[in-house]
Amino acid sequence: MTDRIEPPSGAAPSPPEAATAAQPPSVAHAAAEPLIRRVSTWNIANVLTIARLAIVPVFIVFLFVEGQGWRIAALGVFVVASVTDQLDGWLARKYALITDFGKIADPIADKALIGSALVSLSILGEIPWWVTIVVIAREAGVTLLRFMVIRHGVIPASYGGKIKTVLQIVAIGLYILPGVPGPLRWITLGLALIVTVGTGADYVFRAIRLRRVAKAARSE
Repeated sequence: MTDRIEPPSGAAPSPPEAATAAQPPSVAHAAAEPLIRRVSTWNIANVLTIARLAIVPVFIVFLFVEGQGWRIAALGVFVVASVTDQLDGWLARKYALITDFGKIADPIADKALIGSALVSLSILGEIPWWVTIVVIAREAGVTLLRFMVIRHGVIPASYGGKIKTVLQIVAIGLYILPGVPGPLRWITLGLALIVTVGTGADYVFRAIRLRRVAKAARSE
């Protein structure tokens, strides 16, 4: 039987460093680094984004069926989808539910809703095709521009972009709603078109500036 050797009564206790060193490396590493919170892809913000994308075909069908009641139904679906657009972004920011999936799916769902509404109304002969082409070309161009400069940095959404989205939603809603005076529709659509083109040009200038700054930083 091995005798147990007790330390002298006056001996100092082992220092904390020795106790930490005695721990397995995995335990010490876990204690040293903060816990990283993993966000599930299937969170409420992403579910709302998927739901908005899923009801786009329903909106299109309602829009093409003849009858004032179906027009009101199409407007209701469009309004609900537009509200979820604002709601899922707010939820993602407030509760830290931002995911890579959401970053990709959210703009796709937004463009699918606005684009399908414009194309459908142009097919019905209510919005000129050139307006639809300008808006869709702007949205596609900005998306492509973001991917082209992503290695230099991210171009954040501007306040003008938010105004653009609101004006587009209001203008489309006025065209869907039966009985709205023509001048009111045209004025709102004209404002939306001006802001759409203006913010698109702003994105181009910001992308050029971002690229120049990134190149200057690398050359230093």
